[in-house]
Amino acid sequence: MKLKHLTTVLLSAGLMFMISCKGKPKDADIQATVTTALQSTPGISADVKDGVVTLAGTVTNQADKDAAENAAKVTQGVKSVVNNITVAAPPPPPPPAPDAAATADAALKTGVDAIVKDFPGITADVKDGVITITGESKADRWKKLKIALDALKPKKVDASGLKVK
Repeated sequence: MKLKHLTTVLLSAGLMFMISCKGKPKDADIQATVTTALQSTPGISADVKDGVVTLAGTVTNQADKDAAENAAKVTQGVKSVVNNITVAAPPPPPPPAPDAAATADAALKTGVDAIVKDFPGITADVKDGVITITGESKADRWKKLKIALDALKPKKVDASGLKVK
């Protein structure tokens, strides 16, 4: 009688074991399901061990990290999720564009310097497209200088600091 009872218990335990094993998804099945769910977010990988999903990789924002974790959590058979995904720092902003006025002044200054070098006793400065002339000049030399400077098309030629003889 004891043998019959022992056999029944062992068969019942074996049957229960087989049923419980069949109902639990295997790590490979969980891995496949989680990997499929994560395909929309490149750069993330998943590893499954004993029903625990470990996520790794890099994403550009917190929303992608959270979405990956949620996708793994809802997969059948997942006991827990370890989220090792890092959020990459945003790229640095581009350097500011060069100031157009400063660039234009630099080009104008180069042209002014090339002209003024032939007129001793006269100096010129450029700011905001305005050429400011200082020094001394004869009337005929000033006329030639003024024509040459006007050809550079500045906003204005200010000769208030120039003495004409």
